[in-house]
Amino acid sequence: MSGTLVYSEDLTHYDFGSEHPMAPGRVRNTISLARHLGVLDRLHLVPPGEIDLELLRSVHTDDYLAAVERGEPNARYGLGTTDNPIFQGMHETTARVVMATVEAARQVWTGETRRASNISGGLHHAMPSKTSGFCVYNDIAVGIRWLLDHGCERVGYVDIDVHHGDGVQAIFWDDPRVMTVSLHETPVCLFPGTGFPTEIGGPGAEGTAINVALPPGTTDAGWLRAFHAVVPEALAAFGPSVLVTQHGCDSHRHDPLADLNLSLDGQRASYLALAALADELCEGRWVSTGGGGYDLYNVVPRAWTHLLGIVSGEPVLPEVEIPEAWRVEVGERAPVSMTDGGSADFEHYAGGISPESRIDQAIMATRQAVFPELGLDPGL
Repeated sequence: MSGTLVYSEDLTHYDFGSEHPMAPGRVRNTISLARHLGVLDRLHLVPPGEIDLELLRSVHTDDYLAAVERGEPNARYGLGTTDNPIFQGMHETTARVVMATVEAARQVWTGETRRASNISGGLHHAMPSKTSGFCVYNDIAVGIRWLLDHGCERVGYVDIDVHHGDGVQAIFWDDPRVMTVSLHETPVCLFPGTGFPTEIGGPGAEGTAINVALPPGTTDAGWLRAFHAVVPEALAAFGPSVLVTQHGCDSHRHDPLADLNLSLDGQRASYLALAALADELCEGRWVSTGGGGYDLYNVVPRAWTHLLGIVSGEPVLPEVEIPEAWRVEVGERAPVSMTDGGSADFEHYAGGISPESRIDQAIMATRQAVFPELGLDPGL
């Protein structure tokens, strides 16, 4: 199997400035590591399409698009804040990210490939009329809208960023054709303050928004337990034709902006699980994106290189050593191998619950809120 990576150098120009966490080095370092490890040789590389304003208008309002194009601070639209400062070429750069995710969706839906990725994408906080959480245009939502407009009857979306995928959820809140699933640190503690288990979708779409809100300090075993207790059953009940996934890797224990405690090995296990679900439920049709992740040297390049290896059909083994040439390129902060020495082992929820466990409390809250809407038993 050989998947597709949508990429061009233009996609690395998403740059809020040297002091901002959303640094373009995240994507550049990943592409470089994937090249050194031979992963890029196993992928079809295609560029994003030309900027199409009509596609942007399928999600974003005309007045917002005009404000972004003007490139001036505007509080109404969230432009020019500390989180979302103006940068040169903001409209063109962020629009190209959208086109890259749309191209990945097009490649998969037309059958040119089974798996396609845009690691520069995953900008899940952007709203139709507002920049939010480092996200200007919502490439995921535009990609999903493109799929729906081109005959896809049901899209399953799974977001494993440490932050709730609020923009995508809000945009498809009332649309029963899209299931949004988000596993994130509890909104009691973390931006954007949404993603409670009781958020289950709007009128006529109840059960198509699913939120697993995890306690700070959640480890690989707890995260994977929660994932497998909710996501496979929910997606199977929904029956998507395409799986779209967002792979923010800021759930890692070294990420500076959040408080989950995953290792690279746990994150890799989640990518493999999502690939398997696409194979099982969607005849292999899988569109993946990047997302958050702010450890530019130790975490993001390794996590997304693992993702690209899985997209290619030849996963990178955890014990693989990182080439010396890449380590020299990155400097003293470079890791030495593709593992943290973590474990992907976990105890399955079906084996019995522990009511005092905060992980199991989070699982139970989600299952009780949404499983009955899907015709599923919220118990074991």
